[in-house]
Amino acid sequence: MKRSLIASVSALAFMLPAAAMAQDGTVKIGILVALEGAFAEGGADGVRNVELAIQQAGGMAGGMKIETVVAPTDTTPDTTVRQARKLIEQDGVDIILGPLSGSEGIAMRDYAKTVPGNTVINGISGALETTWVDPADNFFRFNLDGAQWGAGLGSYVVNEKGWTKVATVAADYSFGYTNFLGFAVDFCRSGGEIVERFWVPLGSSDFGGVIAALPDDVDAIYLGVGGTDAINFLNQYSQAGAETNLIGGTIMADQTVLTSRGRAKDALIGTPTSGPMADDNPDAAWQEYVAAYQDAFPEGERFPSPSLFGVGYYVAALAAIEGLNAVEGDLSDGQAAFQAALSSMTLDTPLGPVTLNENRQATGSVFINEVVEDGEGGLKNEFKSRTDDVNQTLGMTVEEFTAMGLPSRDTPDCAALGGG
Repeated sequence: MKRSLIASVSALAFMLPAAAMAQDGTVKIGILVALEGAFAEGGADGVRNVELAIQQAGGMAGGMKIETVVAPTDTTPDTTVRQARKLIEQDGVDIILGPLSGSEGIAMRDYAKTVPGNTVINGISGALETTWVDPADNFFRFNLDGAQWGAGLGSYVVNEKGWTKVATVAADYSFGYTNFLGFAVDFCRSGGEIVERFWVPLGSSDFGGVIAALPDDVDAIYLGVGGTDAINFLNQYSQAGAETNLIGGTIMADQTVLTSRGRAKDALIGTPTSGPMADDNPDAAWQEYVAAYQDAFPEGERFPSPSLFGVGYYVAALAAIEGLNAVEGDLSDGQAAFQAALSSMTLDTPLGPVTLNENRQATGSVFINEVVEDGEGGLKNEFKSRTDDVNQTLGMTVEEFTAMGLPSRDTPDCAALGGG
């Protein structure tokens, strides 16, 4: 599946720039998305979902025809900025949808400041700093950040599972820190204790040393990795015979992991996770979206339901289309009217309504799920609870949130939050 997805999207990436010469009555949208590295399959789903949103809009927005250009990245900031520059300077796009990964988002925040007459709508990258630290006026994030995605998971495992003592393994980069912070804040404030923290590079293949070093006297291990990193970890974890309870970061039990080959992922059964979506969300808007996704793409060329990465890009495309419709395609004056429309809109999405704060950062809903068997030999996420209106400071005052410090290997300090 992975080879066919990447091959088809890569072909699209080469074909679309040929149509890059601007035409009257056309808006050009660049899709900046990781198609190499740990999140390649999620990136391919991002492209699919942009295509779906445009198809549902009849290929039009604000009275203009939509043209797209795919710019593939490998999740590294340098490649991302180089591809973004190509989209603006060579392909002549008006709007960029992307990027996908955390450190890419921070780099795009800074690049966006150099092109104020263009608009960047985040794909699904989730580092806190992207919109929290010196945000760019023309960068908009309609998805929650990684800390918001972690909200509620810590109190859930303490109160519902009785797990109060954990060790953690998470990706050693901006998103890994951010997603961990959201979990840790909630866990520690609920009385939990984090006995040891392990950090692993993005794109790791060998987790043997970390697995061997994990303590035995804990209730659970928090895993903040995703994509092929998650699959590699689970394979090696199972081979080592480890059986400690697992808690999943937001990208640990995404469709890209649950649909992977092999049985090692069965170690995830019973694992609670949190994030912006639930595969079995009963809301009509979600059910209609999933049905449209399934109808739009052949079964062998998509996931059973949209991935986290795909949903993020779908919502970003919805925001672009809604904003263009609101201003009737007016991108004059440095896209001022368009950017004002994005800032003030309440966007109806399959995840529920999304609004932006003064940093152009989303406030929205967070779901708690558990991994269960689907009855057909596979795995799925089962919806457990939902928290609405989760804001960027996790319900704290700005002063309280700022006092914790930016996400890092050592932040948050669990003891300062009331935990161990």
